[in-house]
Amino acid sequence: MSKNNEQVKIGRAIARQRKQMRMTQEALATALKTSQSAVARMEKGEQNFSTEMLSKIGRVLHKDIILLSGGAVNFKVNGGRKLAGTVRTNISKNSAVALLCASLLNKNKTILKRIPRIEEVRRVIEVLVSIGVSVRWINDGEDVEITPPAQINIKNFDVDAAIRTRSILLLLGPLAHLMEKFSIPQSGGCKLGSRTVRPHFLALSELGIRVQSTKGSHDVSVRALHPAHIVLYESGDTVTENAIMAAAKIPGKTVIQFASANYQVQDLCDFLVKLGVQIEGIGTTTLAVHGVTDIDIPITYYPSEDPIESMLFLSVAATTNSSITIERCPIDFLALELLKLKTMGFKYKIIRRYKADNEWTDLVDIQTYPSVLRALDEHIHPSSYPGLNIDNLPFFVPIATQAKGRTFVHDWVYEDRALYYTELRKLGADVVLADPHRLYVTGPTKLVAAEVVCPPALRPAAIILVAMLAAPGTSILRNVYSILRGYEDIALRLRSIGADIQMLQEL
Repeated sequence: MSKNNEQVKIGRAIARQRKQMRMTQEALATALKTSQSAVARMEKGEQNFSTEMLSKIGRVLHKDIILLSGGAVNFKVNGGRKLAGTVRTNISKNSAVALLCASLLNKNKTILKRIPRIEEVRRVIEVLVSIGVSVRWINDGEDVEITPPAQINIKNFDVDAAIRTRSILLLLGPLAHLMEKFSIPQSGGCKLGSRTVRPHFLALSELGIRVQSTKGSHDVSVRALHPAHIVLYESGDTVTENAIMAAAKIPGKTVIQFASANYQVQDLCDFLVKLGVQIEGIGTTTLAVHGVTDIDIPITYYPSEDPIESMLFLSVAATTNSSITIERCPIDFLALELLKLKTMGFKYKIIRRYKADNEWTDLVDIQTYPSVLRALDEHIHPSSYPGLNIDNLPFFVPIATQAKGRTFVHDWVYEDRALYYTELRKLGADVVLADPHRLYVTGPTKLVAAEVVCPPALRPAAIILVAMLAAPGTSILRNVYSILRGYEDIALRLRSIGADIQMLQEL
């Protein structure tokens, strides 16, 4: 189709969403700081759209306009450029989705500050709205206000939204306090092999919540809820969060052993403590949750920043050999990653230390410098906190392509994730897969431009984008929905530090 047809389709999406919000063209024009006639031209497809304008329209209308217009979204990257400037770490995706679900435990109004406007968050909000929860973006689309209904309408559950995100599992614990019987669809999200949900069921069963999987759904029945001593089947983030949320409104002391101590779990604990739930052992692998009968407190909460996003920009800096400043990095969840990078020869400086708005997360601003990298002598692998974060491991792979020597990467957690790393071969990387969990990366390699279809997993998709930024020439990354699930305005933010990247819409 012609470019004009693309503009027409986007214009129709804008008009459709504006009307659904009962907003006039004049009101939209005021919010965009433009004229009503300009908005009319946009909706008729008579005006070109920049990435910045589409992002601005999406913020005002609370929807990603490019995705609304249909068809795959691609990135066009002219790589090989040195980057410079300042980029800010956004609020954690994983914290945001957990806190959205946890808001159901509170009968009162919850306001979550600076929630990322990403596809994963949108899917969870769509599900909450479908079951009767009032969710609205406030303060110019920066914050989210959640007010649970008097009664959940589970029959209207948005199945289409639910199956596109694994985060929907986090509703098991909160909904168990609102209904004796309910079902949720089996979840989707990243395709990383067989990811068992059995640990969730085993943990919740100790508290009186029985979950049985049938074809396409998880069926829940709630018996007499009671506190318990829970030994988690695995130290996972979401299973720990589900157990915490279920225990939060069961009077008495519930002990959760082998709990995850990761950043999103600590964020959830801090939120619940502010709602009156006493939790001992935050930041350790043994939690004691003293549940309360009722929670009815208006709260405004500041989730913490995302260490995985900070690591993305560290990987961009190291792989492109650039000097950039990364603000609001949660240092406690990046300390080991930075030590590994320093050992590889990566040069950086912490230029500021301060507290986050939630008053407990320690933040730093990091200045990076051009560096001569060398491979680590030891193999690099993820661990539970306080080890190297499981989601940060992939970002070492593009870095390793620019390091002298051979880097041994052991990604033991997910069955298929290491397989996706071999997609970097299309960009000229020397990646040898030893088995489904282990690979060798030899460098330094001069990366080359290529066309690649985005893997259906967030972090493997993101590292291909990192490599494309370092590869001279024009690369195309096709069908980038998996990246948009986790990173807000990523093309625009990369452009702010000098990257030549455009978002393209297929019709």
